[in-house]
Amino acid sequence: MGRITQRFETLSGQHKTALIPFVTAGDPQPSVTVPLMHAMVAAGADLIELGVPFSDPMADGPVIQRAGERALAHHVSLRDVLDMVQGFRAQDTRTPVVLMGYLNPIEIMGYEAFAARAGDAGVDGVLVVDAPPEESHELVEILRAARLDPVYLLAPTSTEERIAKIAEIASGFVYYISIKGITGAGHLDVDQVAAKLRPVRRLTELPVGVGFGIRDPESAARVAQVADAVIVGSAIVQRMEGLADAPHRIPDAVCGFLSDLRVTIDGTAEP
Repeated sequence: MGRITQRFETLSGQHKTALIPFVTAGDPQPSVTVPLMHAMVAAGADLIELGVPFSDPMADGPVIQRAGERALAHHVSLRDVLDMVQGFRAQDTRTPVVLMGYLNPIEIMGYEAFAARAGDAGVDGVLVVDAPPEESHELVEILRAARLDPVYLLAPTSTEERIAKIAEIASGFVYYISIKGITGAGHLDVDQVAAKLRPVRRLTELPVGVGFGIRDPESAARVAQVADAVIVGSAIVQRMEGLADAPHRIPDAVCGFLSDLRVTIDGTAEP
């Protein structure tokens, strides 16, 4: 059993919703990432989603785009990101780590080389935004052979046919995008999310994480009532951006926010 599955099973037994923060590796400078990962776990993160900087992040809004630009200014590559995960694993062998990024850097490294290196580094799951299920069978097979979970996105516009197709090949969990558009955009309507998750639940037994549009403890608590995981990205990265010139202050700022989310999410748990 992989770390992702084990973590969700543990949380389910505790009647708790997972908290998954997203940060871009290398933002605002490479030395921040590993200490921040440890700090987020201490603040209540159950899994960590680590963004791989990319020059053309089509699914990301301006906040996360700028985070990628800051990381790329330090020449942070996919290999560097894997080194960061390996550094994190030197002290934490339990917290699942999911890489989120785009296909081009993986293709440059080579599918098999990437999967082997990611597995050795301690990565648990891989979400490739621009690798749809129709075009990623080879990648999925190679990831599975390396015991890496392929994580897929579902959108408000996903048909039941597409949900079923993704359910066939995804593992670990599925990531439901709560709003139409890029990260950090739009208004979160939890009633609409709950309605959309009903067919998702019928078609997969995988845990369902919900992200995009979660900006504060109140919205996180509402999502926690309908999802297995609350995924928070832009709200965290925006706080980091405000402290880009004072990176030593980032862990406290991010973790204060995460602690508030953790308390509020846990307050929604049913005994």
